[in-house]
Amino acid sequence: MLKPYFSDLHIHIGRDKYDHPVKITASKNLTLTSVLEESSRNKGMDLIGVIDCQAPAVQQEVMELIEEGKAYELVDGGIRFEKVTLILGSEIEVYDEACQGPIHVLCYFPTLQYMQQFSAWLRQRMKNIGLSSQRYYGTGKELQYKVKQLKGIFIPAHVFTPFKSLYGKGVEQTLSEVFDRDLIDGIELGLSSDTHMADQIQELHDYTFLSNSDAHSLAKIAREYQIICMMEPSFNELYLALHQQQNRKIAHNYGMNPRLGKYHKTVCNQCFSVVSLNVQNCPHCFSNKLIKGVSDRILELKDISAPTNDRPPYTYQVPLEYLPKLGKRTYEKLLTAFDTEMQVIHHATFEELTSVIPSDLAHAIIQMRQGKLKIIEGGGGRYGTIKLT
Repeated sequence: MLKPYFSDLHIHIGRDKYDHPVKITASKNLTLTSVLEESSRNKGMDLIGVIDCQAPAVQQEVMELIEEGKAYELVDGGIRFEKVTLILGSEIEVYDEACQGPIHVLCYFPTLQYMQQFSAWLRQRMKNIGLSSQRYYGTGKELQYKVKQLKGIFIPAHVFTPFKSLYGKGVEQTLSEVFDRDLIDGIELGLSSDTHMADQIQELHDYTFLSNSDAHSLAKIAREYQIICMMEPSFNELYLALHQQQNRKIAHNYGMNPRLGKYHKTVCNQCFSVVSLNVQNCPHCFSNKLIKGVSDRILELKDISAPTNDRPPYTYQVPLEYLPKLGKRTYEKLLTAFDTEMQVIHHATFEELTSVIPSDLAHAIIQMRQGKLKIIEGGGGRYGTIKLT
């Protein structure tokens, strides 16, 4: 019987088991074990992708969890820890001769053995396999062929962000400039775009869209996520859902309103003023260092106005921590009362919420559930903010 499962497939590791950095810009308390515990116990995720598992020390921590009886590999791929299934992934930077600029991609594998084989292959093509999102020396298509040889899933990451992404930096017009389109399993939208925006590009109509957090701290896990309709949370079921086979599918995307994304609008990199795309210099400080926003880049790429008819709903949400006046103590009270953040966001009624927290916060959570929160736009590397009514 098919069931809905919460999934976030882009989570980083800050430190490995030896306290060495993995994702340098990520929180130090973002270890593999802490990610698994947070996802299972507090966030209420059923399926997560950790995308720094090419690092040998991260693999060692996975093996230790299995040896200690805290985790086990699933027959259909993935590693079960408490209530959550871990999908082993790796974020890689592609920058070959066909690229206009660096592109980040996500590669996922069904078993630890396949991930170890992938790491052995990467060692010959990467300077430091122990760090996250490192430059890979080879072509995009060669990387795709290897991922598929190892039964993996290949997904371009945060495809519109101005830096290190497919459309933001990597290609002039089409993904076929760098990749074999038949070997792409899905498209990750990123924080500054949504389904409607991406569907203005016809070549993306063939792919399933993913909304993931790109979490660099425990609190950011599940700031964007999706509900996937599957038999169980496993690698094989994820693959079927990405290709809409046997009734498996992405049933609902949840993400921040694109206007909250830190690269939504074109802005001056000097004074952060919003500027028009067709200007050469900032009219406020006259700097020529402008960061092209996601919304403007999509307008450049737009080649169709009618969206596809079979996309799942996309609902605007934010993590509870984004709500003004919702501090650590209030968050803990909510988890005590409702078990997980997903239960608070999706299921707790207004009456149930007001038995735990003030009515203005309860009202804000209901507004968030309905996508009605007022926001102040972000841009140029600064996130937007929520404004309570």
